[in-house]
Amino acid sequence: MNDFINDFWPMFINVISLGGILACALLLWKTSKTKVTKSKDGTSGHVWDEDLKEMNNPLPVWWVRLFAITIVFSLVYLVLYPGLGSYEGQLGWTKNKQYDKEIAEANKALEPIYAKYAAMSIEDLSKNEDAKGIGQRLFLNSCAQCHGSDARGSRGFPNLTDRDWLYGGSPENIKETIIKGRMGVMPPMASLIGNDDEIKNVTHYVLSLSNNQHDAKRAELGKEKFTTVCAACHGTDGKGNQLLGAPNLSDSIWLHGAGEANIVKRIHEGKTNQMPQWQEKFSPEQIHVLTSYVWGMSNH
Repeated sequence: MNDFINDFWPMFINVISLGGILACALLLWKTSKTKVTKSKDGTSGHVWDEDLKEMNNPLPVWWVRLFAITIVFSLVYLVLYPGLGSYEGQLGWTKNKQYDKEIAEANKALEPIYAKYAAMSIEDLSKNEDAKGIGQRLFLNSCAQCHGSDARGSRGFPNLTDRDWLYGGSPENIKETIIKGRMGVMPPMASLIGNDDEIKNVTHYVLSLSNNQHDAKRAELGKEKFTTVCAACHGTDGKGNQLLGAPNLSDSIWLHGAGEANIVKRIHEGKTNQMPQWQEKFSPEQIHVLTSYVWGMSNH
């Protein structure tokens, strides 16, 4: 990708854009200087299919003027708007600025609608049918891409309809997650645990915490390593730590896949999961309504 973000490509775009306009101008100029020679009957003298004659008239004046106006318009446009490589244009217009402006205008227009919900508690708002409808539309437009239209998530994306929360499921926790986003990081731990056999022992101990199928002997051997290496985040009982976003390993909810192979993979490779922050897109009132919708899905 580095090949597409250097000085060559902006220059290439400039040459193609300005070269095309210049070629059109030269073509127009050359045709205006060319004298039209024709026979007495106004044709070029060429005849096809016995009686099909080619006329040889100059371009209509309106067409020439329209062609010239098009060239001038193109040059003015490229001066005012971004179109020549990295040149930003005299007006400073960008699609990002246009998007932000439209969002701000839309939010302002919607302020009266959200005003009546702003003073309501999350719990009360989650029972309001109109607010639920608005919250659902906000969710479907911005959250369903990852969590699914039914909010049940998928591999790597949390289910929002149960009560298993990485960072806490209170209204305050959910609102903070929407506003600030989250960055969950599990570093590769294989080097701290030891060889493949020791990693397998810890894996079976993790499986034993949730009463999944496991080798009891290996689980017993892996307990000490888990306590000294993994418990710092997941706790000695494996119930996780919501302050860190460390998952509860004692239930049967596996965000990145269950079973021995998946746990071994996580120990070797680690995992980084990010939820973006939404405070730039949504107004505080919209976040309030969206929070009530998300909270309500696991509490009603």
